[in-house]
Amino acid sequence: MIYFLFVFIVVVIIVLSLWVLSLARKQKKLVVLFEENYDLKAITIADIDRMEDGSGFEMYLYRLLIELGYSGVYKTLGSRDFGADVVFTDREGVRNVIQAKRYSIEYPVGISAVQEVFSCMRYYKAKKAIVITSSHFTESCETLAGINFVKLIDRTDLIHVIEAFRDGDMI
Repeated sequence: MIYFLFVFIVVVIIVLSLWVLSLARKQKKLVVLFEENYDLKAITIADIDRMEDGSGFEMYLYRLLIELGYSGVYKTLGSRDFGADVVFTDREGVRNVIQAKRYSIEYPVGISAVQEVFSCMRYYKAKKAIVITSSHFTESCETLAGINFVKLIDRTDLIHVIEAFRDGDMI
């Protein structure tokens, strides 16, 4: 009997230790998201093109939305984001979800981006969905977005947003 009690206590200690370690790692990820200290107005489309991966682009959009004065802005954490990278409330009080795609110009964004962002709207209690890319969209992506009222912001639109922000125009 004592042997089973001892094994039970050891198992509980191991499980609790793994849980605490898991929480500590999640908190470290949150801190990393806020360590990026760069001047948002200095960022150009060329800088976005040179970003190592999509997480830098997501962080840029997150910080841009905060700087533009939107409310309820938050960045989802990597995996298990259900298709949204950034969530915010617009000036009309409507919650929006954003799927960010930092692709090179040669690779257009396909319909999966629209499917992902549209399907996560209920999870985030959003009324609007947006896909923002540093590239362009395929024709089928544009068709699906139009049918589902998903707003698409391509490279040209993104350049206009960046330039307006750099000029001090609140978008």
